[in-house]
Amino acid sequence: MALNFERVAVVATGVIGASWAALFLARGLEVDATDPSPGAEQRLRNAVQAHWPALVQQGLAPGASTERLRFHAQLEAAVEHADFVQESGPEKLEAKVNLFARMDAAAPARAVLASSTSGLPITAIQRACRNPQRVVLGHPFNPPHLIPLVEVGGGQQTPPEAVADAMAFYTALGKRPIHVRREIKGHIANRLQAALWREAFHLVREGVASVADVDAAMAHGPGPRWALMGPFMNLHLSGGEGGIEHLLAHLGGPIEDWWRDLGNPSMDAALQRQVIEGVAHALGDRTTQDITQARDALLTGLLQAKRQSSALD
Repeated sequence: MALNFERVAVVATGVIGASWAALFLARGLEVDATDPSPGAEQRLRNAVQAHWPALVQQGLAPGASTERLRFHAQLEAAVEHADFVQESGPEKLEAKVNLFARMDAAAPARAVLASSTSGLPITAIQRACRNPQRVVLGHPFNPPHLIPLVEVGGGQQTPPEAVADAMAFYTALGKRPIHVRREIKGHIANRLQAALWREAFHLVREGVASVADVDAAMAHGPGPRWALMGPFMNLHLSGGEGGIEHLLAHLGGPIEDWWRDLGNPSMDAALQRQVIEGVAHALGDRTTQDITQARDALLTGLLQAKRQSSALD
């Protein structure tokens, strides 16, 4: 493992933390986990077992074992021997400030402290740490045990070396880290998602399409292409032999016109109810577990196929 990061602490073991723990175990690491919620240890172990078949299908590292998971009632005990700490607590700034101050006080000097925060700035999170230089952003995409992306960045007191160490660690795990070069709400991928969500909610509110049809438009239209390449490369291919230069010369104006016409909905109670009812109708008799299992099976196959080809990387 890069940089001798062999023992990882997972702080908070909800959906994201449990997925991280499963990935770390599958990569042959020792994992110390902690979460103050009642019943957290059993939920974590159940989640790891549920994720394990997909990780086996991806391929386990030498020494990978669910037996290398230890659960601790106290945060300080979980981080005291860690080389790397992955925090995935509630998306509440003051809670994270407190967590990082405690982790910073208890973790070895060598340990990198990473937050899975979906959109909070690291500068604010590291403010109460005595060693703020080791605090970094390590935001995964759900579920972390399958999706390769990790957004990595620092705060005002984080040196480039700490960001580079985190990126090297995630790369060694088989992840695809990208560098968030400037702090911004929601980082990169969530801002891209938010832009799409805004228009999706707008189209439903305006009666242009049902919830199911909006999902179908993405899943059977741009979605398959975007699973292979990002928006800029897709635009380049849409330009044919002339590439993106030809595309922008001919469609730049219309695209800008569409931008000006995009919606700006408010997340009021009526719109929330409309979307909730639309999702329930689209689900029908299927459970969330049914959908999750089908998604993960398809994701595993897609990601395996992508790993076998570097042409679209």
